[in-house]
Amino acid sequence: MKEIILSLLTGMVVGFLFTLFRLPIPAPPAIAGISGIVGVYLGMKAFQWISILWK
Repeated sequence: MKEIILSLLTGMVVGFLFTLFRLPIPAPPAIAGISGIVGVYLGMKAFQWISILWK
């Protein structure tokens, strides 16, 4: 839980600073970004599941 809170706070600080300095946000659009993260996580889990089956 600590990692989640620290990640959220870090993201908020970065978003605040980028907006303050009128820089483009260093992330894809919200839904696309979340979908990409979920896809990476699911790909990792699929690999782990398949590697267990092959053993």
